[in-house]
Amino acid sequence: MKILLIEDSRFLRLAGERALTKAGHQVFSTIDGEEGLRLAREHKPDLVILDLMLPKLSGPEVLRAIRTNPEIAKTPVMVLTSLPQCNEQKLMGEGATSYFQKSRLKLDRDTAPFVQEVESMILGLSKRKAAGR
Repeated sequence: MKILLIEDSRFLRLAGERALTKAGHQVFSTIDGEEGLRLAREHKPDLVILDLMLPKLSGPEVLRAIRTNPEIAKTPVMVLTSLPQCNEQKLMGEGATSYFQKSRLKLDRDTAPFVQEVESMILGLSKRKAAGR
């Protein structure tokens, strides 16, 4: 699975990269929205993991740009943010496939829950695709 991780926190980006690579995924990453959008267009990942608070181009702007680009519009986007969960419905309405609060990930102690969340999402998408939805 090709995964694009767009996260400006060096710690979260590196921890996420390591965990997903160790789980057998090919990971591309960047620290800002502009570069993230460029990498999404260039690599056409199977999944984008997107922080909302990014330099140069915000997460919501990246999400909108992905959803309006025919080549990558169907790419699943998992949003990672520190913002309260009350934004979940708004983000899902704007095209996010799933939403997770960074505080739940605990990457400094155990990367397994993060990898499980990503792989659970991938499995769910695969099942929907197989069912023709």
